[in-house]
Amino acid sequence: MRSYRTLLRTPEYTPFLLSFAAHAAAQTVAGLALATLVYRSTGSPLLSAVSMFGPQLAQLLGAAFLLSGADRLPPRAILTVISLAFAAGTAVLALPGLPLWAVFAVLLLQGLVASLGGGVRGGLMNEILPKGGYVLGRSVFNMLWGLIQITGFAAGGALLTLLSPRQCLLLAAACYVASALVNHLGLTPRPPRSAGRPSLSATWRTNALLWSSRPRRLAYLGLWVPNGLIVGSDSLYVSYAPSAAGTMYACGALGMFVGDLTIGRLVPPALRPRLATPLRLLLAVPYLFFFLRPSVALSVLAVTVASVGFAASLVLQERLMSLTPDELAGQALGLHTTGMVALQGVGAVLAGTLAQLTSPATAMTLMAAASTAVTVTLFTLDERHGPQDGHHGPLDGAHGPDDVSSDLTEPRQARG
Repeated sequence: MRSYRTLLRTPEYTPFLLSFAAHAAAQTVAGLALATLVYRSTGSPLLSAVSMFGPQLAQLLGAAFLLSGADRLPPRAILTVISLAFAAGTAVLALPGLPLWAVFAVLLLQGLVASLGGGVRGGLMNEILPKGGYVLGRSVFNMLWGLIQITGFAAGGALLTLLSPRQCLLLAAACYVASALVNHLGLTPRPPRSAGRPSLSATWRTNALLWSSRPRRLAYLGLWVPNGLIVGSDSLYVSYAPSAAGTMYACGALGMFVGDLTIGRLVPPALRPRLATPLRLLLAVPYLFFFLRPSVALSVLAVTVASVGFAASLVLQERLMSLTPDELAGQALGLHTTGMVALQGVGAVLAGTLAQLTSPATAMTLMAAASTAVTVTLFTLDERHGPQDGHHGPLDGAHGPDDVSSDLTEPRQARG
């Protein structure tokens, strides 16, 4: 599938995108509003960064207990529930006088709920789209996320000059409700991809199997660590340039949009695998110059160029899907999403701590240096062991696609 027209004519793909757009808009506006609210009340770069990205750490806990639900729960119902839960939590965050500990308690609960979202959406998109359409469909999904961030952060910055952060949080809660309505009205009820109840043991067994393959491990680490370290730098925009943070986030989203458009639509499939490392390096290198404390204009330019490198995730997700059987696609993508956002949360905490001890500019530079070092290390490991491991089969181990279901779940019947 190489045509946007064909893609958008695929049944359910458009409402799938619209529901995600409303959810992403709410997340963008709420994140900026809450970070601003916390920074105004505490003056702490660390707490501001953690309020915006720290909830992603909670997804690690959610992944340990809930991730098997990505393939074992009906997708339309669970996506609707997730959006409604976020609406309720965001409305609570807008309450005046809410103590800081209660703010972070709500964010913890939202992170637990969100741990299911990435896997459910990824698995559902894999079902909606025909074979061969995943990369183009995912690139449009990512570009939409970029556009929502551009408009969301720009609009959020403008709204914060007209409204209070708490009023912006209430607007975000309304967007979450809209997302739930689109999910319920626009998507077809589907049975779970796998039988059995979600459980801790099923989650851990499947995660262990997914992690057992060296090529998949390297793909996961490439998706998680360089990205998470750079998002740590991103989390410092509010403390680095308070008056221009919305512009920096919006231009970063613009760079992401350009990268996803290029990789998803313009780069030939045969060339994509070669771009994973160059794109991850592009993601980090422009941030190395922040130790010079560039002007706002140069900072915005560096952020825009660097964010093109986020398109490396498309290349690595395509590799991950080629190594994973269809019946595990939801949990495999959920593990990717959970690990990615958890490492982003770790990056935000680490960057915020470094900024407290040094300065936001120094912390951003150090995070970029660490991301560059990780990318070079992963490239070396992949080159050293790639020929032996290869990227040939979905399981790369003792399990084949025919016996994986019996090893990972209770007895079940095949789903037609």
